[in-house]
Amino acid sequence: MKVLHVIPSISPSLGGPTQVVLNSVKALRDCGVDAEIVTTNHNCTTTFDVPLYQKTEYEQVPVWFLPYTSPALKEFIFSAPLTQWLWQNVRNYDILDNHYLFSYAPTCAGAIARWYKVPYTVRVQGQLSSWALTQSKLKKQVYSLLIERHNLNHAAAIHCASTEEAKDVRKFGIDTRTVILPLGVEKFPKFPQAKTRLRSVYGIPEQTPVILFLSRLRYNKRPDLLIKALSHIANLKGDFHLILAGDGEPNYVNYLQQLVTSLNLSNCVTFAGFVANEQKNLLLQGADLFVLPSLSENFSIAAAEAMAAGLPVIVSSEVQIAPDIITANTGLVVEGEIEPLIKAILRLLDSPTFRQVLGENGRRLAIQNYSWDSIALSLANVYEALIRDNATTLSEILTFS
Repeated sequence: MKVLHVIPSISPSLGGPTQVVLNSVKALRDCGVDAEIVTTNHNCTTTFDVPLYQKTEYEQVPVWFLPYTSPALKEFIFSAPLTQWLWQNVRNYDILDNHYLFSYAPTCAGAIARWYKVPYTVRVQGQLSSWALTQSKLKKQVYSLLIERHNLNHAAAIHCASTEEAKDVRKFGIDTRTVILPLGVEKFPKFPQAKTRLRSVYGIPEQTPVILFLSRLRYNKRPDLLIKALSHIANLKGDFHLILAGDGEPNYVNYLQQLVTSLNLSNCVTFAGFVANEQKNLLLQGADLFVLPSLSENFSIAAAEAMAAGLPVIVSSEVQIAPDIITANTGLVVEGEIEPLIKAILRLLDSPTFRQVLGENGRRLAIQNYSWDSIALSLANVYEALIRDNATTLSEILTFS
């Protein structure tokens, strides 16, 4: 079985989707599936310095990079060479796994796959949530009318990371079958003395609890709400330190920095910027709790990673991994308002024992549910069933509707 994953970009700055495609392809290959990626050389404001038009090993997986040809349409990430490559090569694959909506690469791949009668799946990645559809609303309405609904309606299946995401698909008016399979998290190597090392790196007193926000600094993630909540907590319990790990648009990051200053939190807030690899591992294993009060989040790789690292988590109910957190008792789920957030943070700050219990529960949940090895095996079985168009087999593998 030969599988092609199609994604507009694998820029690290795009966060979760990049991790998902690289890790899923690596895990699929580890379990014997011949999986590859085709994408562009788009890398946020620049381009990747990589060989083009040839299969390249990138982050331990085979990737075809094609030139990104339209900086003027940065969100669309148009690539004429990618179009030509897909016409020439789609027939060489048994199934396509398309990542993203409202972007050129997966749209083009879906159309060409239909022409050659090659089945394809679509990962909506939170882009059909109510909040997401209000962003660039008119553009998405036009794109949906002309292209995206047809693309979704003719997919072999739509891959959803949660039952809530599957509901979003139905609300959007799509009847295509959905398969619900969670996303996985990387296995982080143990970082000896992580808490001591973290405090040394960031100049934090040894006994001060560290609160971690690990995500892009964007309005919908609501780091500003977290900062405002902590300004109230500072007046009640001043012993904490917040690390905001992630990058974002300069204007919004500047707003957050000014907010921190205006609330007299400069001494207890650190902007760590974009983190990866060892630095990210240090934050996950050295912090005391993780907070993500998003307006909208389809799965949240960051929250799953935090649980895998043994961190108790606090998330808003709009984070679609929330039902898992409640069921497994790995953290607190709150309404996305300042008062519930304050109470949840205070509860965890006041009880190291409770934090430890939640963290251990989270680690077990991650091992059981978010292991890339088991997810890749299930995904490979899904591909086989879709290639054979066997609905009975699909229903036996995982949640299917």
